[in-house]
Amino acid sequence: MTVDRPPMGWNSWNTFGPGVNEKLIKETCDLMVSSGLRDAGYEYVVIDDLWSLKERDPETGRLVPDPSKFPGGMKTLSDYVHSKGMKLGIYSCAGTMTCGSQPGSYEYEFTDARCFAEWGIDFLKYDYCYKPAFEWGELLYRRMGLALANSGRDILFSACSWGDDGTSSWINTTGAHMWRSTHDLLDSWELLKKRISEQLKMLSSGGQNCFNDMDMLIAGMNGKGHVGVCACTPVQYRTHFAFWALCGAPLFIGCDISACGDETLNLLKNAVLISINQDRACCRPFTIGGFRNCRTGTDEQRFVLARFLDNGDIAVGMFNLSDERCRMFFHLSELGLSRVCGVKLTMTDCFSGQELSSGCGQFVQDIGAGDCRVYRCRIAQE
Repeated sequence: MTVDRPPMGWNSWNTFGPGVNEKLIKETCDLMVSSGLRDAGYEYVVIDDLWSLKERDPETGRLVPDPSKFPGGMKTLSDYVHSKGMKLGIYSCAGTMTCGSQPGSYEYEFTDARCFAEWGIDFLKYDYCYKPAFEWGELLYRRMGLALANSGRDILFSACSWGDDGTSSWINTTGAHMWRSTHDLLDSWELLKKRISEQLKMLSSGGQNCFNDMDMLIAGMNGKGHVGVCACTPVQYRTHFAFWALCGAPLFIGCDISACGDETLNLLKNAVLISINQDRACCRPFTIGGFRNCRTGTDEQRFVLARFLDNGDIAVGMFNLSDERCRMFFHLSELGLSRVCGVKLTMTDCFSGQELSSGCGQFVQDIGAGDCRVYRCRIAQE
């Protein structure tokens, strides 16, 4: 199975936690279609932890969906999701138990992979709780990667080892199509800033067939739900989504779609940002410019990222995570465009649609506290 673009979808955990059930999944699937999220590119609906019974079937060794939550069974549910033009995801764990103390897939990898395939599952989120201390994480993920590849069905493998145990050095040997490089992101501006700071050290990680997963989106949670802590502002959610998009991270919605409102839906469906996220070249972003006299890449609160796109365009994001309005800049020479090459940038604001021109030297913008500006830029003759 080849995954050449960052996967997009919705995951139950952020908002509903242990409250996941068949009715919720069907209703969310319907909402993703009616809201236009499916057509914007969000194709997976993922059931996270706490969907199964506490014990495996004693005769077959198979996982058993909790009949009080999924009375129709997983195959019937996957048929429903597929009928809506979407795909169904499920959750398990490399350890003896899941993070919610349900049966894990440790030493049942091939049994579970075959079971998921029979149910029509399209995506597996594979967590890292309760791993036996004597086991190497890379071996457990390779084992499940091999089991999925031999299950008889294409199942996207989402490895969720949180970046622990040197994940970045071995994850692309496992067959994983995306991998969690961080611990959980909660609905908190302070934690979001910390996660962004961590990712600035990992800009070169990820890419086709093994995308760097920075965790589910918190945009639109507004302090509610299972990981709701203290709501971010709409501006901070916008910065969050723009950073994930520019970094080419998988985009998995975590809010309650039925209650998120038009502002959140418009952000999640931003076609220009999604086109950058889904750009088929999958080039990695790099730092340019910055703030005042700080050396490029040394200020984790105020930074500028650039990313080359497949058609010769350039995406540029100017991010100000500080508490004060800041004047930020970048030089065109940092993009390979010298003063004498005779070209400039025509820049389209990804949020407003406004068109600006860079001139031949540098581009300067005032960015509000916690805010960002993201541009899709094309090269034009001066």
